[in-house]
Amino acid sequence: MTLNARSVPSIPLVLRGKAFPSTLEVRGEVFMPIAGFQKLNEEQRARGEKLYANPRNAAAGSLRQLDPRLCAKRPLAFFCYALGIWRGSKAPQTQMDLLNQLRAMGLPVNPLAREAVGIDACITYYEHILEQRPALAYEIDGVVYKVSPVRDQQALGFVSRAPRWAMAHKFPAQEETTQIKAIEIQVGRTGALTPVARLEPVFVGGVTVSNATLHNAAEIERLDARVGDTVVVRRAGDVIPEVVSVVLAERKKGARRFKFPSECPVCNSTVAVDAGGIIRRCTGGLICSAQVKEAIKHFVSRRALDVEGMGEKLVDQLVEMTRIKSPADLFTLTRDELAALERMGSKSASNLIKALEKARSTTLARFLYALGIPQVGEATAQALADAFGGLDRLMEASVDRLEEVPDVGPIVAGEIVRFFKASHNRAVISDLRKRGVVWQEGLPTSAPAVEGYFSGKTVVITGTLPGMSRDQAKDWLMARGAKVTGSVSKKTDFLIAGEEAGSKLEKALALDIAVLDEDQMRAMGE
Repeated sequence: MTLNARSVPSIPLVLRGKAFPSTLEVRGEVFMPIAGFQKLNEEQRARGEKLYANPRNAAAGSLRQLDPRLCAKRPLAFFCYALGIWRGSKAPQTQMDLLNQLRAMGLPVNPLAREAVGIDACITYYEHILEQRPALAYEIDGVVYKVSPVRDQQALGFVSRAPRWAMAHKFPAQEETTQIKAIEIQVGRTGALTPVARLEPVFVGGVTVSNATLHNAAEIERLDARVGDTVVVRRAGDVIPEVVSVVLAERKKGARRFKFPSECPVCNSTVAVDAGGIIRRCTGGLICSAQVKEAIKHFVSRRALDVEGMGEKLVDQLVEMTRIKSPADLFTLTRDELAALERMGSKSASNLIKALEKARSTTLARFLYALGIPQVGEATAQALADAFGGLDRLMEASVDRLEEVPDVGPIVAGEIVRFFKASHNRAVISDLRKRGVVWQEGLPTSAPAVEGYFSGKTVVITGTLPGMSRDQAKDWLMARGAKVTGSVSKKTDFLIAGEEAGSKLEKALALDIAVLDEDQMRAMGE
């Protein structure tokens, strides 16, 4: 990370002047200006590579590059906004004094920072920045108010890693109007049909939006969205495009209500409706190429069998060629046929064959997760592996027996039983075994395999941790016997909270669940 940070042009390698402390640590944020983000995505598109969703993701991905030379080519910038360490001279006594001194040393400070006295002045500043937002060279989603005197900041302190002396005032999501050109159905890994609005491209919140999810039949009915409608679009959390409302005054005569198909648009299988009448699913299973694509992408993903080099486009290509029809077919691929594919070559093909060979040996928990059983995430897969010890015992388990597993309720248990009863799922598992996919099995256990403070505890992670990614934190906790889940409940023992922790932190505090920051987590786990 240090080498990558040195490559950011606005971070000086030498401070300006002579009036600076002997030891100085500043904190700030690396970001990507909008113009640089757009240029980067144009280059990604020209190379046929995946586009970044927004400047924030692009900046984070750039900093995670293993090669500093690649990071140096990315259009990154930096603003510092806080102090970590100041030793060797008298430290600034107010926030504005700090920013002014940092600026004098040549460190980049946002020029829009202002001192405001009282609530009215804060609101006036907020409204001014909101008005300036569209003209800024970078994306922002709000302003931050800070208590200025450093002595007051120190007295107020922190809760978790969040300062009590600062608060964010978020802007409302940016909204624009555009037109629905079509409503199409996408088929997911579990067969769920999701309606997607194809839009007349519109620039919203720093990116051009041409598609927006309509979620499900109930949402379409609530909006009464129709092809040809003028709609209001925003990016939820300034990330996910969504249709907010329909401008009924501009609806054209004769616009017809959208009717969900009774057959899958990909494989023509019957569409079934769940008990709540919300989710519609294709019943085709692995005869549906859309489900096959998504199932295989999940199967080879990093948290599943982790087949390095098996990207989304390659999976799409192999399924469309009908070369692979199930995950088991992956292990019949040869180096020569892969090398003959577009943009592969012999070296990439050889590396992929090696990755597939390595993936043949896995763990029961990873294998269960890779199968894509509805409602079974990593934590549940691990719990099932611990509880049953072997796949055959799990495949024959009843709903009642499954409900004895921690955090497996009647809905999850029912999904597991249905999955293993389906003949095509059993056939895929049998074929995978024939292709040499193996995992270590053992006796069922109800006791955690690892001793330690987190052993057997249910932990949730939220926000951005300073020293590790969420996946790294998850691995770290699971290695110490913890069960890491995605949602806070009464059964949660700990919440690990990083920066920008949201509703999960609020729920944990309401339920009186222990909240830890990364440093506390590390200290307790050592």
